[in-house]
Amino acid sequence: MRPLLLIALFAGALAAQQAAAPATAASDVPAYHATPAKAAALPPTLPPKTFNDPRVQAAYAMAAKVRGVLYQQPCYCHCDKEIGHHSLLDCFAGDHASICETCMMEGVYAYQQTKAGKTPGQIRAAIERGEWKNVNLNDLLSERVY
Repeated sequence: MRPLLLIALFAGALAAQQAAAPATAASDVPAYHATPAKAAALPPTLPPKTFNDPRVQAAYAMAAKVRGVLYQQPCYCHCDKEIGHHSLLDCFAGDHASICETCMMEGVYAYQQTKAGKTPGQIRAAIERGEWKNVNLNDLLSERVY
């Protein structure tokens, strides 16, 4: 009888532990907008010439061309928690992206994938998988890529 009691206690403890387990990775996705906004409602990005670094200029020029896509993307620098951003577009509407490689890499990735015909949902799924980490910002120095 004791072994059955121990098994039952263990099973109960295991079930309780699983019920209290940390949230899934999906709940750790930073803020984004699931549906598109009207173009007129989107904030402009800062002008690229505002910045001296040519990589930053290129990233902001790309961002300006895909504002609607950026509106629907999360930003994995977690600026949603730190400074109240609601999507990746907010990073480029101000100067935050100019000092954050994560924002710039995600913005460049979103631009490249948009040009490759991907939808905002497909781009978001790839960003969530971390594919934006393959962007090399120094490639923006070699030629005009936007």
